[in-house]
Amino acid sequence: MKDLIGFFDSGVGGISVLHTAMTLMPRESFLYYGDNGNAPYGTKPLEEIRALCRQAMDVLLSRDVKAIVLACNTATSAYAEILRSEVSIPVIGMEPAIKPAQENRTGGDVLALATKATLSLPKFKNLMARYGSHVIPVVGEGFVELVESGEADSERAREAVEAVLAPYMGRDIDSIVLGCTHYPFLQRHIQACFPGKPIFDGRLGTAMQLRRRLEAVGSLSQAERGTLELRTSGATDVLVLMRSLLAYLDRT
Repeated sequence: MKDLIGFFDSGVGGISVLHTAMTLMPRESFLYYGDNGNAPYGTKPLEEIRALCRQAMDVLLSRDVKAIVLACNTATSAYAEILRSEVSIPVIGMEPAIKPAQENRTGGDVLALATKATLSLPKFKNLMARYGSHVIPVVGEGFVELVESGEADSERAREAVEAVLAPYMGRDIDSIVLGCTHYPFLQRHIQACFPGKPIFDGRLGTAMQLRRRLEAVGSLSQAERGTLELRTSGATDVLVLMRSLLAYLDRT
């Protein structure tokens, strides 16, 4: 029986989703592949993103995984439907949490932070057409690069976040949506710009959907304890960063 779940992101951002899934399903075994050698995806043209996703899927499918999680909003928007048409295993993607943020709106605006590519693709535009009233899309300029370089907790990161969010700090903002899986690692800085305001992201919803899909096809692991394998197309020191980000989420 297949007993390995494949996780994919353009870099280390999907570690935030992986951590949630590992917490929710401790019996499962995970293979995480980050395409750090080609990150970030969010500034690339669509066809290049799709070509990189195809290469990454070859890595995961060569290991006979029982499900794939596209733990990347940009990859989900660009490639999820294509991948679903090509494989018979469950494919779980990300979706910016605009709907729950909208449902909890009390009169102010919602900031939807994401990469340039995510904001420009049809998936996000369809979400905006359905739930986008009083939602302000904002490109998290430089956010992914800060997390990829291991600087999420740095003064430089704080300054970068403040520079992007400064135009909105005097407005009536109800909540913030983190539409990129890298952004939870900058949440402390984002929250400081909007004290007390709720922050929404899709990590838990994605992990719960993964569990539901595996349960539906009878593929939940019966192992006593799962395992974790981390892989990257980048330098080997990225693996150290991945483990440090997992440890950071254990503490928060």
